[in-house]
Amino acid sequence: MPDARRTDAVLLLVALVWGSSYLSAQTATAVLPVLVVLFARYALSAIACLGLLATDRKSGGWTRDELRIGVPLGVTQAAVLVVETYGVAHTSAANAGLIISLTIVITPLLDRTGHRGGLPLSFYAAAGVCLLAVGLLMSGNGFHAPRLGDLLMLGAALIRAVHVALVGRLTVNRAIRPLRLTTVQTLVGSALFLLPASGELSTLAHIGVAGWAQLLYLALFCSVFAFLAQTWAVQRTSASRASLLLGTEPIWAAAVGIALAGDHFTPVTGLGAAMMVAGTYWGQSIERAHRATAPPGARGTARPATADPQLKDDLIQQALPAERQGTEEAQRAV
Repeated sequence: MPDARRTDAVLLLVALVWGSSYLSAQTATAVLPVLVVLFARYALSAIACLGLLATDRKSGGWTRDELRIGVPLGVTQAAVLVVETYGVAHTSAANAGLIISLTIVITPLLDRTGHRGGLPLSFYAAAGVCLLAVGLLMSGNGFHAPRLGDLLMLGAALIRAVHVALVGRLTVNRAIRPLRLTTVQTLVGSALFLLPASGELSTLAHIGVAGWAQLLYLALFCSVFAFLAQTWAVQRTSASRASLLLGTEPIWAAAVGIALAGDHFTPVTGLGAAMMVAGTYWGQSIERAHRATAPPGARGTARPATADPQLKDDLIQQALPAERQGTEEAQRAV
């Protein structure tokens, strides 16, 4: 297989894994308390990251910036995941993946490092399309009060946008290694959820092989593997191409939900899904073009190309070389 096609395949696999994470989280929270799922996911990810670091003895220890920045980002990332995981437990996996993609159009509204002078009106039109899409997705089989899970996912998108903007602000012009930053964040998350989950950790002994498989999938594949694969891939392709392929995540989330969880889309929710994908792609392309035409001094760090679980947003930013900045987002990863 040619190298370009191999790289595209890896990026699509990352998008598929991230898209499937919503169904995996939904399945895990069906047999375990949410806080236990979060602690287990963080702890398993931290163990894996520490294992990878143990094999890398040439790069030295953590720098002051990696520790000083990783701790607050670990806190904001934990806030994203706790709202997101509670949300996915109360809505469909398809809706969760589509609504969280609002992060793509919310983040540029909060971040001013890459586009001084404000975004063009067409960007706000794209954001309006996305908001209308959320309303259609929340309507389900008919217009009614939004479900709790849909509102929580909307809140998770807002919090994630704040987190992504914060990542961009704190990491710009600093030499921070992605794996080191990720490890700090997973350790912080493990510490934050240990005490709240401690009273119910005994439930882990009764979930069986299937339950542990879901937790390992969330930690090792949706977090650690996706981060490493994405880092490898984005260094071998253009940022625009990586953005396009990683931006298919909500499509995969919907497909996985329909195929494996039995999610059903009515014509109204199907229209909402199509509008969400179209609106996020439109808004992303407008923001990217606006950033590319900004004065050199106004250009900041990369911005989100996809919506994701743990650290995926900031990992994209850290993985992209400096000359590719201005198209992708900071983390998601776990």
